[in-house]
Amino acid sequence: MKGLILSGGKGTRLRPLTYTQAKQLIPVANKPVLVRVIETMRDADIHDIGVVVGDTHAEIERTLGDGSNWGVNIQYIPQASPDGLAHAVKISHDFLGNDRFVMYLGDNVIQGGITGLVEDFSQSSWNSQIVLKEVENPRAYGVAKLRPDGSIDRLIEKPQNPPSNLALVGIYMFDETIWDAVNAIKPSARGELEITDAIQWLIEAGHRVYPHVHQGWWVDTGKALDMLEANSLVLEELKPTIASDSTIENSEVDRRVTIEAGARIINSVIRGPAIIGKNTLIENSYIGPFTSIYHSVTVQNAEIERSIILENSSVLNIGVRIQDTLIGRNATVQRSDAKPRAMKMNLGDHSTVWIL
Repeated sequence: MKGLILSGGKGTRLRPLTYTQAKQLIPVANKPVLVRVIETMRDADIHDIGVVVGDTHAEIERTLGDGSNWGVNIQYIPQASPDGLAHAVKISHDFLGNDRFVMYLGDNVIQGGITGLVEDFSQSSWNSQIVLKEVENPRAYGVAKLRPDGSIDRLIEKPQNPPSNLALVGIYMFDETIWDAVNAIKPSARGELEITDAIQWLIEAGHRVYPHVHQGWWVDTGKALDMLEANSLVLEELKPTIASDSTIENSEVDRRVTIEAGARIINSVIRGPAIIGKNTLIENSYIGPFTSIYHSVTVQNAEIERSIILENSSVLNIGVRIQDTLIGRNATVQRSDAKPRAMKMNLGDHSTVWIL
């Protein structure tokens, strides 16, 4: 079985971070979401993986390389424009051939992996299997209507009167019948080849399409608040470790904290679950639960909780606690004592600031 990861999206809901970084490479618990997807496939014994890429292809290819760091073989499939998920499948035919495959949206984080799903599909005679998840607000999602025998009868996008609370997660299994489907459907009203239309074509053509209802948590990391939620959930499951070459001086670090190589913790308190990245300095500071601080960051005289701070950034001499915050790469947040006293900011497009 092969894998297909879709990583061509622009990440507009995560701007301004995604002006300069692929959204799939923003880390959750100090590991890029896309790397987590690759590891999920590898753990399900899928080693040949196609990655559909768009405008951010150079950064993604630079980060992942040929996949050998994770024990997989990666082939990149360029998608010139975002013409839909079914279009991404269509242009991947040369790579996938007639093998069964799993398609995975590259910004999804789920609990427990897909090993059981892959085994079920491999041993079945089904033509497709769709991962679903019970949600509280099905009107906000594409949902599935099931038949009495448990197979999928219909997929409905954001229905006003949902036939179920089973939402599409963004993980799909297909066999070779998908090629007839993606070649038969027409672009939707928004000009895209929709994967839901292709699946509906399979159903109406008499093919066997069944659900897999995921029992663990699932987060689509497309928005900042969702990214923070995914970070919190993954940190709760992370097995804490403290690198042998890290430094901890006059500090309180609880047992739920991971400290990576070369990090220095000086005169500080860190309460987990939390992770401190490589070569990061935490000095005279408090780092609270559900915080991920990436590599080569400096935090001095500050308090941070339930936040993500990316590499090479600095948080210095802040008199109030920073909470529920995403700080991008090479950013500086600091207090100035110069007079006249004022709030001074350099903000990019689509930035948001809350002022006390």
